[in-house]
Amino acid sequence: MASTIEERTLNLPQAETYHTHIEASNNWFSLRFKEIWMYRELLFFLTWRDIKIRYKQTVLGFTWAILQPVMTMVVFSIFFGRLARLDSEGIPYPLFNYAAILPFTTFFENGIVNSTNSLVTNANMVTKVYFPRIFVPVSGVLSSLVDFFIAFTVLIGMMIYYQYTPGIGVLLLPLFLLLALITSLGVSLWMSALNVKYRDVRFVVPFLMRFWFFATPITYSSSLLEQPWLTLYGLNPMVGVVEGFRWALLGTNPPQATIALSAIIALIIFVTGLIYFNRTEKTFADVI
Repeated sequence: MASTIEERTLNLPQAETYHTHIEASNNWFSLRFKEIWMYRELLFFLTWRDIKIRYKQTVLGFTWAILQPVMTMVVFSIFFGRLARLDSEGIPYPLFNYAAILPFTTFFENGIVNSTNSLVTNANMVTKVYFPRIFVPVSGVLSSLVDFFIAFTVLIGMMIYYQYTPGIGVLLLPLFLLLALITSLGVSLWMSALNVKYRDVRFVVPFLMRFWFFATPITYSSSLLEQPWLTLYGLNPMVGVVEGFRWALLGTNPPQATIALSAIIALIIFVTGLIYFNRTEKTFADVI
């Protein structure tokens, strides 16, 4: 009986062992879409974590997403609208200004600031757990979308107050938001990857954002410029975003050539950001 039991034990099939070997890619550009799709839930949780951390133990909570752009609009309306009397194309200056602050400051700028230091802040995850590293800066940008939609409710209220009804162009508003998203992602990929190696990049970003802010028609109208400078102005991708928002919501007349040029530049920034991030990703765990 004992020998029978021993024979059955020896005949049991051995469990198969699987090994996963992870190594750096040698390709100059590889997005690994299948891998990104497999980890898609992680991107959601990283984004939601960034949102909760930002407003954790705050008195006003999500109200800060409204307070920042509204106070900026009030200050600019006093100094640039009433005192300097800048041209707002016949639109009430607070509405004209807030429609530009919303995509730039609330979404674009905040997304880049949140993403620049994201890889360094999540050093423990980057060095100990394998996942698509691109999720870290992307989650910083996506979390800013929540602030954007919260602050957008104020813009709707202002349009009702000033009795502005958007035309058919409002249907293209998601395209201009997509343009802002592409630009923000491209710059964030550049800055977050550079910040891993050069830690002072995060100190440069606020100065870059201030310069970029005044190089974009937020406090003033791009109609102040003439050709050929107006077309060259479109090299700033956020010009197309801001003018597109105003056209879609307020019925202004943005130069089509400027918006087209801004879209091309935004795609270039995004693609080159992806390439640079992909090339340097394999060194993050060693350098960080």
